[in-house]
Amino acid sequence: MSPTAPAPHHLALPADETEIEITVGRKKLRLTNLQKPFWPELNITKSDLLQFYIDLAPELIPHLKNRAMVMKRYPNGAAGEFFFMKRAPSPRPPWIRTCPIEHASGSIIDFPIVQDLASLLWVVNLGCIDLNPWYARCDDVHRPDYLHFDLDPVPGAEFEQVLQTALRVREALERRHMPCYAKTTGSRGIHIYVPIKRTLVQKQVWGFAKSLAFDLAHEFPDLITSEYRIANRPHGRVLVDYNQNAWGRTLASVYSVRPKPQATVSTPVTWLEVERGFAIEDFRMDNVPERVRQMGDLWKPLTLARGRVDLEALL
Repeated sequence: MSPTAPAPHHLALPADETEIEITVGRKKLRLTNLQKPFWPELNITKSDLLQFYIDLAPELIPHLKNRAMVMKRYPNGAAGEFFFMKRAPSPRPPWIRTCPIEHASGSIIDFPIVQDLASLLWVVNLGCIDLNPWYARCDDVHRPDYLHFDLDPVPGAEFEQVLQTALRVREALERRHMPCYAKTTGSRGIHIYVPIKRTLVQKQVWGFAKSLAFDLAHEFPDLITSEYRIANRPHGRVLVDYNQNAWGRTLASVYSVRPKPQATVSTPVTWLEVERGFAIEDFRMDNVPERVRQMGDLWKPLTLARGRVDLEALL
């Protein structure tokens, strides 16, 4: 094990250590099992995953700050078993902030919050490959600041249909003067997010999303479905999933690595790219950091206070 050392401005993890203690700012952190294969066929280790998140931290952390994090842990890598964990484990570093959220059962769960690089690395070191933050911030977990749609191909649908659906969703939102931003899911589909003012509770946001999804399914019945029951979804359509707006649901965040065979990444895309077409596999751990260096954070508007839609005025 290498000795404790302060983290440089750009932290580079050692290539051959299995365990290391680092200091990030004034926070000490132990990273373990660094050489464990997380994608053996790609020769990607846990250390490589941590390094990816170090490289993307300046763009990623603003999207995670002040939000409860649901941990989806893959202790044996992308192809291994996983489990969900909501409560921040103990013992944990004293500098890990938590977000207490009361659930319908009456129990209060203390979720961890990723506030900085140290807490990001702590979460990933637990075996979290993708990151699943809440839509609402911790100071009011009932009022989200995003409306979003998860575009998911039903069996028989091709990704080209997902791209076409994304354009139809954008058109519907633009008719309502709602700016929207797209990213790959890193799995099979596309996420579309709208930044909104924090005036409505989650159920009202869900209701708006449901209404729009039903309208789209009615307008484009050969392309889009809003049917949530799997058995009733028509073959070869794209589901505009509004139910992910329900309270307590989460989606993989922007810049999340996904536990897929090619180590794909949930990546922001421009609408021009959607129009021209691309493949999910075009955006991977090995090329997304350079893309972000060149293009910056295409989703930065989602972190800003200005430019948010007053959804209440549209109800």
